Amino acid sequence: MAHRIDAPTLKRWLSDGGELAILDAREEGEFGTGHLFWAVPCPLSRAELRARALLPRRSIRICVTDGGEGGLAERLAAWLESIGYTDVSILEGGVPAWKAAGYVVFSGVNVPSKAFGEWVEHHYGTPSIDPAELKAMMDRGEDLVILDSRPMDEFHRMSIPGGINVPGGELVYRIGELVRRPETTVVVNCAGRTRSILGAESLRSAGLPNRVVALRNGTMGWELAGFSCARGETRTYPPGTPSGAAEALARARRFAERAGVRTLTRDGLEALRRDVDRSLYLLDVRSPEEFAAGHLSGSQNAPGGQLVQATDRWVAVRNARIVLVDDAGVRARMTGGWLRQMGAGYEVYVLEDELAGRLEEGPGVTDCPEAKAVKVPALSAPELAAQLADGAAQVIELSRSIDFRAGHIPGALWGVRTRLAALAPRLAADRPVVIAAPEEALARLAVPEVQALLRTVPVRILAGGTKAWQAAGLPLHADRTDPPDAACIDFYLRPYDRNSGVEEAMRAYLSWEVDLIHEVERDGDARFGVPAGAT
Repeated sequence: MAHRIDAPTLKRWLSDGGELAILDAREEGEFGTGHLFWAVPCPLSRAELRARALLPRRSIRICVTDGGEGGLAERLAAWLESIGYTDVSILEGGVPAWKAAGYVVFSGVNVPSKAFGEWVEHHYGTPSIDPAELKAMMDRGEDLVILDSRPMDEFHRMSIPGGINVPGGELVYRIGELVRRPETTVVVNCAGRTRSILGAESLRSAGLPNRVVALRNGTMGWELAGFSCARGETRTYPPGTPSGAAEALARARRFAERAGVRTLTRDGLEALRRDVDRSLYLLDVRSPEEFAAGHLSGSQNAPGGQLVQATDRWVAVRNARIVLVDDAGVRARMTGGWLRQMGAGYEVYVLEDELAGRLEEGPGVTDCPEAKAVKVPALSAPELAAQLADGAAQVIELSRSIDFRAGHIPGALWGVRTRLAALAPRLAADRPVVIAAPEEALARLAVPEVQALLRTVPVRILAGGTKAWQAAGLPLHADRTDPPDAACIDFYLRPYDRNSGVEEAMRAYLSWEVDLIHEVERDGDARFGVPAGAT
């Protein structure tokens, strides 16, 4: 049974150099209201789908926490022990107890990565320009290129007019095909600050001779300055291996070596895999499309720019080993150089061997034996559509709240597994319930929970999940008010996701990012920079 520790004990653990994972059992939106700096969200509602990847070794030292409401941390700890984790503790009193002990509590999500971005700007002196200056340069027709360092879906939603989508991990690799003249000014932007700064500094630290600047406050700053963003753009870099790959590799190699990134072969990787006393993450930093075309068995896709921007999405263990994979070595080295400086004690390697031989295809599947064990009838998307048209079924959809707003099965009720009891009064007792989710595994996990609430009502799942519904060309219903902002406990709403007060929220968010560096200094648990002993 998990034992309880107090806040001072956990504080000591954070500085003892050993492997440690701090998991917060709340939903991501709840987590974002206040949490420990190095805590990683592992919502109880998705634990079966997340925990094994976050915790690659069964004997990892783990501390589970929550918001002090009681029960969530205990349930997650008990489940972790039930699947074989042997060193699980619970923070007594959760986040309120941490704060009462005089330690810093952070709001927001991906906080270590965002704080690191602010440190990078201060430490490296990353230059930036404000939106008005960029607009004036554009109006004068100056020789410049605007590179948006976010994933395509974010770029498509809103972008700086004339911008080109080049996710952060691709910048050093692709820059030779996008900028031919050293006189061209390179402007890097994101939605706010972090990826703008890290993208610009990646190019500068790699030795690009051009003037490189970050757009201060990104698309948020652009709109707050009174300018309009473009919508629906898809402009991006040419596919395939860029012509400047060799020069990019030389630049990336120098950057990675300065940060103490090591290299290893397939044999070296197998040796690390056999070491049962250390945690190992094998992360492929290429694009999702490249990963799906062929990847190493056991690897996860973590596109380089996003891995630095949201490290806690993939890595929960401080002082763990991380092996990065790509086909040319540039993206892995640039990503590794930043991970080494993030203050989490990561031991980072780049796999030198080419991606050849036996590779797995597809997006990668999360192993979830709990979902596989649930035997339940499944309806195809057309079958469900027909039943809904006849009034013969009702749907619970377990999509993220932000995605449900953007488009869901017409008539579906939005829900979160840990809050399903709230839906019971809204469900009819005379019609089967069909559970739909982005991953069929998540729907399967919810079946026994829904069945326990509605004992006499048949429960089914949507075969292939909500992706199958979309692939069948069936209609979706969009409604930004369903669920309302206050109900979005599973997703920490970004300023432009809100239904009101968007401009105020943008200003508050940007101020929060700038202030993070000072809160980190007060907290004292992050020591950003090249670790001692790095070459």
